[in-house]
Amino acid sequence: MKKLVSTIALAAALTGGQAMAQDDKMNIVFTHHSSASNPFWQAVKKGFDDACEKIEANCQMVFTQTEGAIDQQAANMMTALARSPDALLTSIVDNNAFDEIIQRAVDDGVITVAVNVDDSEGAAGNARAAFIGQGFVPAGRSLAAKMTEFFPEEGPINAVVGISAPGQNWSEQRGQGVIEGLKAWAEETGRDVNIERLDTGTDGAQVAERVGAYINANPDTTVYFDTGLWHAYVAQVLADRGIEPGTVLMGGFDIVSEVLQQMEAGYIQVQVDQQPYMQGFMPVVQAYLAHNFGLSPTDVDTGQGLVLQEDVAALKDLAAQGLR
Repeated sequence: MKKLVSTIALAAALTGGQAMAQDDKMNIVFTHHSSASNPFWQAVKKGFDDACEKIEANCQMVFTQTEGAIDQQAANMMTALARSPDALLTSIVDNNAFDEIIQRAVDDGVITVAVNVDDSEGAAGNARAAFIGQGFVPAGRSLAAKMTEFFPEEGPINAVVGISAPGQNWSEQRGQGVIEGLKAWAEETGRDVNIERLDTGTDGAQVAERVGAYINANPDTTVYFDTGLWHAYVAQVLADRGIEPGTVLMGGFDIVSEVLQQMEAGYIQVQVDQQPYMQGFMPVVQAYLAHNFGLSPTDVDTGQGLVLQEDVAALKDLAAQGLR
């Protein structure tokens, strides 16, 4: 049923802006936890803007000033709701911080959809109507499982899992999935796998410094997993030190130009795509259908596609256009 509703929504979106437009334009606001400097969110914004153009809605995406600032996101949500929008799209990176705000929005008749990050308990933990985004734990498991194909055939595996945003749902759940995947592989193969959790942050320079220092102190590190895209900066540190590609295996999430460059160079082996353009486009379509036709928003899993070095050439142009 979910797939059917999503298909209907997508077909409606692609019929063209004029066909979807109404006399009274919808007002849609999208608040989230990221700053404008994050390249992933520019692809989400591209999808959001394109969908808004098709339905001729009045739309606004509101970034935080500081990456991952929950208090700033909450303030942006309250400011947006004070203008009584028709729909609120938002990420739920914390299980408690936004509950009252979203409940108030729902009570006021605002169509509210979680995008990119959901409450870890889903609908049971938050009043939002639906979630459009990646299943983080399964995606983490898939990343770990694919990365094992690059592991050396003998000797212990010393893995580091970088938690980009400690306490935030997306980072914690991806890290959980990676750790579960590694433990499952160790149990299946009988190999010795040592796993270290490292709080790394969401600033590229900071991540490079912290992980670079760890690898310097632990030269037997086999693999580094990032729960975001910041391992691209670690790759640059390794290159600057003259460390050969593949000496420390690396994998993470999101397809942006910086990551693709390091994959092409051989420093990143596996990357997980969650299709940010879709995360921007689909919630607008669902809000439109709910507002105009009473169709309930439905969950959409935007995927856990695995990208390898041989896939880079086909993705580079799309990433440069802000579409991936």
